[in-house]
Amino acid sequence: MQYNFDEPINRKNTYSIKYDGAAKFKKPDDLLPLWIADMDFLSPPIVSDKLKELAERGVYGYSLINQEYYQAVQNWYVNHYDWNPKQEWLLVTPGIVFAMAMAIRALTKEGEGVLIQRPVYYPFTTVIERNNRKLVNSPLRLVNGRYEIDYEDFENKIVQNNVKIFLLCNPHNPVGRVWTKEEIKKLADICLKRNVTIVSDEIHSDYVYQGHKHTVLSKLDKAYEEITITCTAPTKTFNLAGLQISNIWIPNLQIRKSIRREIVKTGYDWPSLTGIIACQAAYQGGKDWLIHVKEYLTDNLNYVKEFLTHELPEVKLIEPEGTYLIWLDFRGLLLPDEVIENLIVHKAKLWLDHGTMFGEEGKGFQRINIACPRSVLEEAMNRIKFAFKPNKINV
Repeated sequence: MQYNFDEPINRKNTYSIKYDGAAKFKKPDDLLPLWIADMDFLSPPIVSDKLKELAERGVYGYSLINQEYYQAVQNWYVNHYDWNPKQEWLLVTPGIVFAMAMAIRALTKEGEGVLIQRPVYYPFTTVIERNNRKLVNSPLRLVNGRYEIDYEDFENKIVQNNVKIFLLCNPHNPVGRVWTKEEIKKLADICLKRNVTIVSDEIHSDYVYQGHKHTVLSKLDKAYEEITITCTAPTKTFNLAGLQISNIWIPNLQIRKSIRREIVKTGYDWPSLTGIIACQAAYQGGKDWLIHVKEYLTDNLNYVKEFLTHELPEVKLIEPEGTYLIWLDFRGLLLPDEVIENLIVHKAKLWLDHGTMFGEEGKGFQRINIACPRSVLEEAMNRIKFAFKPNKINV
């Protein structure tokens, strides 16, 4: 089956945060948005077909997952990652950030430490701070254009701050690293030694570029399995974020019971019917669509590389190993961070994710979502070129 990812989809006035949220986020309403991590592509036809069947039934009552749902999700991870999660490990939640909040509330007390590695997906920060836990940062190091982990700092921060939970982002958003098996084993060994629970956000695992491989942390060792909460979802993979569904795998019975109790306290413990149907359909019949969309994204990535090399070499691409979010380094322009942001918004007329959203380590960077038709990406890159031509910059 062929898919037309070049086709522009009009998402204006569709309740889209990306296209209808300018006023809410205090942005000018004439910006081209390439910020939030959803796609400007139609989701797999199998998903739309199953949701149409639901609409035709016309009944949208309380719903439960069944054996077929579990089998579809399990088969995906068996076939793609050689990982066989057990059904009793599964908690279905409306989203991964929600699950993180439940884990933090269940497994830590107010004031206790939760560790992250900035620059990192900004809800990691908010979910810690809004639950009155101590945010502990072990920043990644940018070495010759590639981000690395400072293991000594990581362990020291755990010890010094009595850290109870580590939020791992793999593949990493926004820097695009797909941590190797050796890298995550080192992290897991430190966490085992220091009695730290790992919440592993693996939502971008299906978007890994050629030459790299995603490793499910929990499958590497029985000891890792006992301290790891593996957070997965079909939402990034198949463009289903608005349907509110994620699959959280918790092998440790006591941890699972604690988090389930915290979920019940919220009064929000029934899964979304549309999310159930979409997730099952995507995992059962969305593989061909995913293969094609990954090819398209690879071409988009190569286009950005070529464009920057020839048209704006002062801006450096941090080579992504995974995700459809790219991390651009504007520091070579030797402009203050606030000037970069001002030119992006008011001259280029683009809505990107400003690097400091991901921590102070993101100063001088911008995150761009390349999951869009090529014509849109070309327009965005040409706007950046226009805004940052040296003879046109007015600081």
